[in-house]
Amino acid sequence: MDSVSQLVLGAAVGIAVMGKRVPVWKSALAGAVCGTLPDLDVFYDHGDAISNMTLHRTESHALFYLTLVSPLLAWLMAKLLSGGQHFKRWWGAVWLALITHPLLDLMTVYGTQLGLPFTNYPFAVGSIFIVDPLYTLPLIIGVGLALYREQQRGIMWNNVLLGVSCLYLACTAFEQHQVTRHVGEELQRQNIESTQILVTPTPLNSLVWRVVVMSKDSYGEGFTSLLHPDSPIRFRFYPRGEALYEAHKDNAFLARVAWFSHGFFSVKEQGGHILVSDLRMGQEPDYTFVFDLGEMKAGAPPELPVKVASARPSAVKMWDQFRQALEVE
Repeated sequence: MDSVSQLVLGAAVGIAVMGKRVPVWKSALAGAVCGTLPDLDVFYDHGDAISNMTLHRTESHALFYLTLVSPLLAWLMAKLLSGGQHFKRWWGAVWLALITHPLLDLMTVYGTQLGLPFTNYPFAVGSIFIVDPLYTLPLIIGVGLALYREQQRGIMWNNVLLGVSCLYLACTAFEQHQVTRHVGEELQRQNIESTQILVTPTPLNSLVWRVVVMSKDSYGEGFTSLLHPDSPIRFRFYPRGEALYEAHKDNAFLARVAWFSHGFFSVKEQGGHILVSDLRMGQEPDYTFVFDLGEMKAGAPPELPVKVASARPSAVKMWDQFRQALEVE
């Protein structure tokens, strides 16, 4: 999720756990700091664009490692903010603020390796977009009321609105299940054979959903809306570059994108260079993660991949996606 959501989630958790034991601003500050810490890994350069993408949300988001560091951070918070008192309560607040970060990221489609060091599988539910005001606004309001009132009533509203945001997450997962079932019925009705199906919300909402259908030689993209749950889905199909992938699948960078995207990728040749796209984020033909792998000459070492800049500003891209999705009938 976006940094604002993670920050206010951490603050809300800190307030909820610490209650009136310390001034609200202190528990909010500690929670916000702990809720932000895992994403500081974006400042570490792993040497190439694909490694930077696939190694984000790794050790810094692993539940095991976050649990290990939580006592030390809790001791520090207790020392700085409450004179060494309430260590056990600080421990609970810090631990929850840390682990709710990767658990929230888990609900997006990006991929979070929260099982390290036991597994590096990039877990992803994909039921919420990376920025969703309906999730974040209740948290902001709750934290704001707690800071403004500085009394039990303010803390109560923080806790209630934290629960509302959690309930919204559960609703998006249920909506995703309903949409996935509808997609399966549509594929059967339209006699479309698929090997994989991806269902994710379009930008800034959970009403309109994007569907990606993978087959052996192509992939299809369509949109469906909860406002018209029984409407047919119009799919547009595009070549996925299977032959090109088979010819170069030994390339470590191409293989890593194929793994990280859970198979939702496409490969094409452009100007003698091989481009690989992660189909999970963005919309045809403009994807968030597109990498130029170079010429891939036989016998030559692989070139370092370069991230291809988006053709349109992100705000324009998101508006186009949402506008097109609303045209679903």
